[in-house]
Amino acid sequence: MDILEKEKRLDALEEKLAQLEDDSAIQDLRIEIEDYKRQTMQNLTAWDRVLLARHKRRPTARDVIDNVFNTFVELHGDRLYADDKAVIGGIAEIEHQVVTVIGEQKGRNTEENIERNFGMPHPEGYRKARRLMRQAAKFKRPIVTLIDTPGAFPGIGAESRGQSHAIAENLYEMSNLGVPIISLVIGEGGSGGALAIGGANQLYMLENSIFSILSPEGYASILWKDASLAEQAAEVMKLTSYDLREFDLLEGILEEPAGGFQRDPKPVYRDIRTTLVQSLAHLSQKSPFEIKTGRYAKYRNMGFFQRFNYENLKGMV
Repeated sequence: MDILEKEKRLDALEEKLAQLEDDSAIQDLRIEIEDYKRQTMQNLTAWDRVLLARHKRRPTARDVIDNVFNTFVELHGDRLYADDKAVIGGIAEIEHQVVTVIGEQKGRNTEENIERNFGMPHPEGYRKARRLMRQAAKFKRPIVTLIDTPGAFPGIGAESRGQSHAIAENLYEMSNLGVPIISLVIGEGGSGGALAIGGANQLYMLENSIFSILSPEGYASILWKDASLAEQAAEVMKLTSYDLREFDLLEGILEEPAGGFQRDPKPVYRDIRTTLVQSLAHLSQKSPFEIKTGRYAKYRNMGFFQRFNYENLKGMV
């Protein structure tokens, strides 16, 4: 039983709680709900975390911006082709610190997802992000990015307008910026679509977010020729926040309530705000040269080589 099936049981219990009037029955049911959360909703598989990262009620980048920052003025367009609504960005304030915020934005329903292209940016979205990054560097503003995308949009139009080039330009731009960059994965962190705004000095992940080279379905299709094996793929891809922390790729994991970010966002918003304020205070003490060289060193030191035994995969499919 995956996390979404478990969540239906929890929703039923909470709906029943709202209808009770007897105090003793309410107390007993509250205890049952807490026990259920502790015993059932917290022992999650990698696939459970994939489903939570994609949850239709999971707060979006705009939700985080509205609840974490004091003010936000959105800026639009790439000054070349169009305004991609899968990427939002602008100038924000947090604890009297002015920053540039860039986020990948999904929708709440089918209509919004069509408008936001299901959170999959076009090249003009990445060019908008690059324009805002350059503006931030010009005015010496730190940059905060919120990652939540299945990946860059792979359509013919996007490719013909230079999708891969736009991503590469962003990676190049971020490597040379003399202002701090802090990235937070709030949902899905898919492939180059995530990396294009993720070249940060400090990288954080929400507990049930994921960061991977591609989707588990894509991985299973390529490796095993069967997208239905996505659940098994998620286990071997090492895409959870805990996997990335084990590889020493993160500065930290921000905990979520039992059942995911969407069940009780307020404490998560507080933790995000606290983390950003502390990170900005730490990075603001560094010179532009230290910011750039520190970012360079972070990525140069990632990973290690080892011989992998592909025979180990045979027992998994």
